Order: sequence, then C-alpha cells, then structure tokens
Amino acid sequence: MQVRTEALPAERAARWERLTALPLTLLSVMFLVVYAVPILWPDLTESWRRACEATAVLIWLTFWIDFVVRLILSRGRRRFLRDHLFDLAVLVLPVLRPLRALRLITVVLSLSRRAESWARGRLAVYVGATTMLLVLVSALAVLDAERSASGSNIASFDDALWWAAVTITTVGYGDHFPVTGTGRFVALGLMIGGIGLIGFVTGSLATWIVDRVSQKGGSAAATADDIASLRAEIAALRRQLDPQASTSDDSADGCSHAVRSSG
Repeated sequence: MQVRTEALPAERAARWERLTALPLTLLSVMFLVVYAVPILWPDLTESWRRACEATAVLIWLTFWIDFVVRLILSRGRRRFLRDHLFDLAVLVLPVLRPLRALRLITVVLSLSRRAESWARGRLAVYVGATTMLLVLVSALAVLDAERSASGSNIASFDDALWWAAVTITTVGYGDHFPVTGTGRFVALGLMIGGIGLIGFVTGSLATWIVDRVSQKGGSAAATADDIASLRAEIAALRRQLDPQASTSDDSADGCSHAVRSSG
C-alpha cells in the first residue's frame, strides 16, 4: 500500500506531462510568433503591438502555471526546485524589462523537451531542430536589442540571422556584432549553446563518414568470402553428380600441381 501511495505522485506528474505536451508546444510556437511579429514589423500599429504583448504575457503565465503544477505533483518538492533552478530563473528574471529576451530561453527549453520526446532515438533530428531554433531565437533577440541602439550594425533580420549563423559556427567574420549589453548577453548564450550543438553535429558527420567507409570495406571482404563459399558448394555438387569426373579432375589437378612443383 505504501509503494502504491508513493507511486501516485509520479503517475500524476506523468499524466500531466502527457496532457500538456501538445498544448504547451503550440503555446511555445505562438509565443515565438507574437514575440517575433513586432520585431520583424517595427511599423506595426499600437493596437497590434499591445495584442502581441498581452498574448505573450498570457502564455508566460501559462508557463508559470505548468511549473507550479509540476512542483505540486512532484514527489520531492525541494529536489524538484533544486533540479529546475534554471527553469525557475528564466521564469523569474524576464519580469525585468532589460531581461525580457530570457523569455525565449523558456520557449527553447519547452520546444526542445518536446522534440526530444518525439524524436527519441534520433539524435540528429533533435540536435538539428534545436540548432535551427537557437539560431532563430538568437537572431530575434539580438535584433530586438540592437536595432535602435547607437552605433549598432545589426539593423535588419537578415543581418541578425547572418550574425547568429556566423556566431554559432564560431566563424566570427566580425562584419556584424552586438554593441549593447543585452545583445552581448545573447551572443554569450549563443556561443555556449552553439559549442555543444555544433560539436555534436560535426562529430556525428565524421562518424557517419567513417562508418560508410568501413561498411564498404567490410562489404567487399564479405563479397569475396561469399564467392569462395559458392565455388566450394558448386565443386561439392559436381562431385556428387559425377564422381568419375570429379576423380579425373582431382587427378588432373594433382598432375598439374606436380608439374608446377617440378618446374
């Protein structure tokens, strides 16, 4: 009975995760859209801008509700808080206006968590999707921080997207770079996250190439072995069908072998 009682919180938490997986994924995508629209279209009317901001706040409150419910359903709440301090930080800190770009971290975490559960066993799909999402989110965040800054050289989404791609691949041309504190903070997060993701992609590509080369070498050796085995089976079948012919063939082979030895 005690074991069953202890299992109830875990079952409820798992049920909550299953029920909220799709809605939270859709809300994360919607949050990304309402965050991006005012940035990509700076001439948006004030009413639409307020609507986007209100939608973002409502979705943000939904993220808070999800966190609180998971905390309540967890077996050990202190351990849950200890294991999810980063999630709690990115929920609390964006309340401050200068750190509102941190809201996008929650979107990345939410979408990557869903992608991990849906693409389990297919790490290439998961890592590729996470890398593209990180580049997109970083481009939006740095454009939001840099567009109106004095001396900024990132003035359009094309510039921001190019900067994000160059930064995450550690190329660093230097033609575009952030000049504000928020922009540099976004760059720091992109560098840290990009090192692991790009390293995994590069390592996976190298491993795939090595495996392909090894498979070709192995298949050639296997083909030679198969041919030798097939020739042996044909010889055995001929001996069974015509013993005299096989005897004469063996004698001829012996004579030719003796001639070659004497020569």
